[in-house]
Amino acid sequence: MLRNLLSWLRRNLGTFLLAFLLSVMVWISAVSASDPIVKDTFQPVPIDLIGLSSDMLLIDSRPTVARLTFSTPSTLWDQLKNDPSKVKTWVDLTGLGAGQHILPVHWKIDVSPVRFIQIDPETVQVILDSLIMRNFPVELVVNGDPPLGYRKGIPTVSPDQVSVSGPETQVMKVAHIRTTLDISGQRETKEITLPVEAISETGDVIDNVTVTPRTVKVTMPISLEGGYKNVVVKVVTQGQVPAGYRLTNISVTPPNVTIFSADPLLVNNIPGYVETKSLSLNGLKEDTDFRLGLNLPKGVTLVGEQSVLVQVGVAPIEGSLTVNLPVETLGLPPNLAALISPATVDVILTGPLPVLDTLTAGSFRVVVNLTGLEQGIYQIKPVIDLAPDQINVVSILPETVEVTIAPAPTSTPTLTPGRSTPVPINPPTSTPTPRPTPIPTFPPTRTPTPKGRP
Repeated sequence: MLRNLLSWLRRNLGTFLLAFLLSVMVWISAVSASDPIVKDTFQPVPIDLIGLSSDMLLIDSRPTVARLTFSTPSTLWDQLKNDPSKVKTWVDLTGLGAGQHILPVHWKIDVSPVRFIQIDPETVQVILDSLIMRNFPVELVVNGDPPLGYRKGIPTVSPDQVSVSGPETQVMKVAHIRTTLDISGQRETKEITLPVEAISETGDVIDNVTVTPRTVKVTMPISLEGGYKNVVVKVVTQGQVPAGYRLTNISVTPPNVTIFSADPLLVNNIPGYVETKSLSLNGLKEDTDFRLGLNLPKGVTLVGEQSVLVQVGVAPIEGSLTVNLPVETLGLPPNLAALISPATVDVILTGPLPVLDTLTAGSFRVVVNLTGLEQGIYQIKPVIDLAPDQINVVSILPETVEVTIAPAPTSTPTLTPGRSTPVPINPPTSTPTPRPTPIPTFPPTRTPTPKGRP
């Protein structure tokens, strides 16, 4: 029976194989119809660098991204687009030393099935260098000098040594570590934190190395020489600024000076200040600069410039004034007339008292602009016209006036029988041209003069 079964299988083996192949083809066709195969190039993938030794530095690597072309069912393709981290590329740097290397790009796709087609680029150029560290003393460069009468001491730098690390080719270019201190015009000991720089033999700054620490603390002692003394300047004044003005500031430049005497005792007996020659304030009405000498004892001299600059600030005292003014019209055609209510307004002004004292009623004009307006009633804000300089208008009371615009009054003629021209029954009645409302004379209202007014 077994022999008959084997014989039957031999006779029908071809039929079985054909049926299997047909079923596989039907399955592939069904799968392709529901989930078609997509062949495309994937988005750029970063090329990772792995295996770099701790005593090596990566100087350059190009290119940095790769593109993979492969085919996979559309559902898997969509999955990769939603999670690009499933596609990886890398270059292995294990065991490599300093120099230039051309290395193959490896790839991996964490889905299946996938048919890889190509990768671009296939190789990457990598440049490596040895990582080294060297120690250098810090060199301090001092620029400038303190003023005459002062001397500089021996500076200190902390720390006085730093380490430089980086690629061997760059570290070996470093000749010294430098920091720079400027003491021009310095009158006292200077303590400051300064950055340090790696300098080559040719004086160029080397940037692509790491200096640790990046800053150092520098202390430069500066002190007075014997017979010299630094004192402040006191300005001596006499008189007063005119009435209506006030002092705003008195400053002196320089605020302190250096004095010298061959007899150190003379200098030591001088207090911490010296006075200027007397400065008169009489008649000053504006900011003014003066050059003044100093009152120094015999045998004591001033080091450097023999005078100081004194700047005096003077400003007028501010006050306020209220005036009552008539409201005038602008832009009203002759066939229209305007009635303004109220006819006058109160104007509150501020400004320097000397200017306020010179004001008269003719110094101002309050107007309402009626240009383009037709008959009717309007609420209009009056404005100040021709306001004097330095005067500020604080407010106009009331802020708004009522303006009634109506036809201008005219005469009514009557025709007399037997005449060809009209003769008026009564003489024409004309409306007199309005005159500005007389301005009552009121004493100006000023703000109280501050205490201490000159």
